[in-house]
Amino acid sequence: MTVEDCYQLGYIVKPHGLKGEVQVLLDVDYPEEYKTLESVFVQQGQQLIPFFITAVSLNGDRAIMAFEDTNSLELAQTLKGCALYLPLSTLPEREEGDFYFHELVGFDLIDANTGDSVGEVENVFEAGPQTLLSIKHKSTKEVLVPLTDELVKEIDKENNQIHMFIPEGLVDVYLED
Repeated sequence: MTVEDCYQLGYIVKPHGLKGEVQVLLDVDYPEEYKTLESVFVQQGQQLIPFFITAVSLNGDRAIMAFEDTNSLELAQTLKGCALYLPLSTLPEREEGDFYFHELVGFDLIDANTGDSVGEVENVFEAGPQTLLSIKHKSTKEVLVPLTDELVKEIDKENNQIHMFIPEGLVDVYLED
């Protein structure tokens, strides 16, 4: 299994207690869908290693997980900061019009005000209460655009395009030297 075949579920924040449990931050839209997980892939270096889960306790976007064969604080400490992955094939189907953020990577962002291409979506991430699109502008500079219902005109999955009403002057702020 490779990272390209997976999506990031979250990461291990720190050990929890003395028996090898870990605190996990779940970086997903619906954390409650993951309370019955049986296994995850833990990224160690460039490899994804399967870890079997023996217990999960969920609290919002945080979870306490216990892994098979990780039964001490010392072992749990070695996992601190490691990313957790699941195969893309395990993603639940979304309703028509809904999407996962990772599906937008590679899409062309079109300014619905002008019809011009702003650039290609390189990443989608949460920044506090706001979701941002990281766009590689044709000038090769990064442009951050808020992903909000008010700004999105259309997400065209067939043509890999996002049509948005880009606030006037937003792109210019990033292009100034």
